[in-house]
Amino acid sequence: MAFKTVAPDDAHMVDILAENLSGKAVMSSDGTELGDLYNITMDLKSGELNDLLVSPHEHLSPERSGFDVDEMGRLKVPVGNVQAVKDYIVVAR
Repeated sequence: MAFKTVAPDDAHMVDILAENLSGKAVMSSDGTELGDLYNITMDLKSGELNDLLVSPHEHLSPERSGFDVDEMGRLKVPVGNVQAVKDYIVVAR
């Protein structure tokens, strides 16, 4: 299964295999390790991706991360904040 996303500074669509993202480390653009990708939420009617759900690292206070937190304490990082997907998923805060 694959989904498409648009990088903020890139006009073309990029295919990213979902299985390659599961458990991938998430880092802010300032170098702070936020945690590991748990899941991605989407609007079932439009197919639009909403948020990355990130299981925060123990050293990170979810409330001080700059992101909303779900009922399980996972960070809700808007998909629009994704800047790069390589060794890490890099997001803007």
